[in-house]
Amino acid sequence: MILQFDPNQSFQLDAIKSIVDLFEGQPLNQSELDFTFSDTNLQFSEIGVGNRIVLNDEQILKNLQSVQKQNEIKPASDTLDGMHFSVEMETGTGKTYVYLRTIYELNKNYGFKKFVIVVPSVAIREGVIKNLQITNEHFQNLYDKTPVNFEVYDSGKVSNLRSFATNNNIQILVINIDSFAKDENIINKPNDKLTGKKPIEFIQYTNPIVIVDEPQNMETPIRKKAIENLNYCCTLRYSATHTNFYNLVYSLNPVQAYDLGLVKHIEVDSVVSENDFNDAFISLERVSSTATQTSARIRVIQNTDSGVIKKAVSVKVGDDLFKLSNYREIYKNGYIINEIDVSNECISLSNGDDIFVGESRGGITDEIMKFQIEKTIEEHFKKERILQKKGIKVLSLFFIDRVANYRKYDDSGNLLKGKLAVWFEEIFNKYSEKIVYKDLIPFPINEVHNGYFAQDKKGHFKDSQRAAKSQDDIDTFKLIMKEKEKLLDANEPLRFIFSHSALREGWDNPNVFQICTLNETKSELKKRQEIGRGLRLSVNQNGERIFDNNINRLTVIANESYEDFAKQLQKEIEDDCGVSFKGRIKNKRDRVKVEYRKGFELDENFKEIWERIKYKTTYRVNYKSSDLIDKASNEIKEIPLITKTVLKSTKTAIKYDNEGIGYDIKGSKKIYLESEFSIPDVLNYIQNKTGLTRSTILQILRNSNRLQDVLINPQLFMDYVIQSIKDVLNELIIDGIKYEKIGNKEYEMHLFDDKEIEIYLDNLVFKVNNSKKTIYENIIPLDSNVEYEFAKECETRDDIEFYFKLPFWFHIKTPIGKYNPDWALIKKNETKIYFVAETKSENQQLRKSEEQRIQCGKAHFREFDDVTFRGPVSSVSDID
Repeated sequence: MILQFDPNQSFQLDAIKSIVDLFEGQPLNQSELDFTFSDTNLQFSEIGVGNRIVLNDEQILKNLQSVQKQNEIKPASDTLDGMHFSVEMETGTGKTYVYLRTIYELNKNYGFKKFVIVVPSVAIREGVIKNLQITNEHFQNLYDKTPVNFEVYDSGKVSNLRSFATNNNIQILVINIDSFAKDENIINKPNDKLTGKKPIEFIQYTNPIVIVDEPQNMETPIRKKAIENLNYCCTLRYSATHTNFYNLVYSLNPVQAYDLGLVKHIEVDSVVSENDFNDAFISLERVSSTATQTSARIRVIQNTDSGVIKKAVSVKVGDDLFKLSNYREIYKNGYIINEIDVSNECISLSNGDDIFVGESRGGITDEIMKFQIEKTIEEHFKKERILQKKGIKVLSLFFIDRVANYRKYDDSGNLLKGKLAVWFEEIFNKYSEKIVYKDLIPFPINEVHNGYFAQDKKGHFKDSQRAAKSQDDIDTFKLIMKEKEKLLDANEPLRFIFSHSALREGWDNPNVFQICTLNETKSELKKRQEIGRGLRLSVNQNGERIFDNNINRLTVIANESYEDFAKQLQKEIEDDCGVSFKGRIKNKRDRVKVEYRKGFELDENFKEIWERIKYKTTYRVNYKSSDLIDKASNEIKEIPLITKTVLKSTKTAIKYDNEGIGYDIKGSKKIYLESEFSIPDVLNYIQNKTGLTRSTILQILRNSNRLQDVLINPQLFMDYVIQSIKDVLNELIIDGIKYEKIGNKEYEMHLFDDKEIEIYLDNLVFKVNNSKKTIYENIIPLDSNVEYEFAKECETRDDIEFYFKLPFWFHIKTPIGKYNPDWALIKKNETKIYFVAETKSENQQLRKSEEQRIQCGKAHFREFDDVTFRGPVSSVSDID
């Protein structure tokens, strides 16, 4: 399978544009830095190519503030926080794609060529390399086969850095922070192969643009100093969980990504034990110490006035759990706290048992894990039955903390099934033999499940370390990345993947629909890390992304209550991003199927309105060149004042006071440079960006009376002109759009059956009382309060004869994306009137793109007899 990439996702283009616009005014022909490095002893010299930013801090700050205003980001300061720029993008929304494409855009617009991608771990490094490989053809097609070289830094091949410095193509170097953070790293030592130079010098010469992937992992003084030592011209910082937002330029946080349908929706299927009070249960939550004593917090079963419960209690050495449990017999012998070892995080009991933090004794751990496996397999088969015919392969992921629970070895070194593998096969066979699932997964059972684990030198599977830095772990990461597309192929039998909990970052798969963590000890996995492996939107067998929210549903099979899971995930998101995720995690038990009323397709009212609106259309656009010239020239008249390149000097006096080291500004000066530069081919440059003819562009510029500004700062002038023309073009295209039906092409009735809908009960689900007035039997899925009130009005008003929410697959093509109107209804007074309506809250401020889509909707329905489009409206009364 070859994954397909959509080059027109607006949120990704916005993130890319936010970085590109930071350098507005940077001349294309002044971005290269030529330098010479030589060895005098050998009388040897070489020419290198680097990056050069000619804009001063004042212009960069002005551009930054403009970008922040456009993206509705409140500036943290009115000064520039260094040459560091942050992009916040939620896991699964294509962060790596965005920064790789940004490289091409920076080269296209400004000519920058040298880029270093710094990563914090082996897992993320392998993920970046995989993305470079699978997006290469896509980017080559988008950017006219622009030459690009990419490689991973290899301490055994430091001479490759010479070509990084000298090559005139786009150069991308991927490097792990640990490879250059310490003085003893090979890259920081003089090297004979490089005529005694330090390998890092070849990076420093180029003034690279440094892309920092997951910068929150690189905030220690040592790592910050290491990045500074790269001699960058700027850093671009990409993460979902920034620690510091240096000059934030774009934000797509978890709430925005979830609400916009850019990631899977999350539901939790909880597996917890109840009334499990028959064993001597002990769970160690934490140990602590003071100057005088040690203590521990444990959870035990306790007799209370209201019954038997599990309760957390604090204990010290010498405490008897028999007494603390209020004299439960099961704790009578051997349950005195003998020792609390804070350094090793464990306690010792008088029966000789040692319990470590996160471990428990006496529970029904095996039974819970076995039931988790069953719930995962059950959910997998349900989704496989629905999605297989849509060409979407379903994957399930198990995280385990001990490899021996899945694969183990006998004394002779022969590989055996662990208890998890045995349970899995028993349960899989049970479900695969059910009539409804028979032959759904037609592969031998030993081929449908497997594990990705590190291996020792004998080839035996082993537990990965938490840091996951060994060569064994590196090989495992490479295997996961290498087989990403293979796993998505429906003809590949593997559907159930077991992975070690330590291998939790840097990789994911878009078709993971179930995630189950099977830990005998308390899981250290953060909830965001856990769900992050399956948040990305799914793809079909053609490698195309699926945007159906009813399909994109990630089920987490958790060994804790839904409430506990949701609370912890909400807390993590609020701590990491400062936004509330409340109400967005769903309980699987609240999921219900939307039922269509039996025989609704034969209802005369439905047939009357459906026969009128079911046809698909295409569009063409008409506008007069004279209108474009007039509007664009008027727009360009109003662009900001074009200024020369400015040099600014500031004199400061360092001072020491009680608060530390500070400074006073003693003087400042600006110099407007009388630069000598060659005037570019202005018409050709604007033509390539807008698609207009040279004669039209020339007429626009002449009529604007601003053509002389090109002599002051040509690049800045051209950038403003291009944006003005694009804004006017967009407006004229929408105003002049004309729709026409495509023969007999129509939305077919079977789509109502094919697009099975399941939703979660909440306060936006409208419960149908009179199903004769609509196509729904039980409930109507809605998106807002105004839609809820509209549905309520439709059901109760006598003059509304029939109504229904238009399904998500009923969409109209527009020049700026698909448009899905809200309602179809029949209103009857003296005569019947057939309406299509778009609902919005009263006085709601609409984005320009929303207004334009609604405008296209009006143009579409003008081609349909007896159908009136109304929008935006906030009530049924507004459609009159």
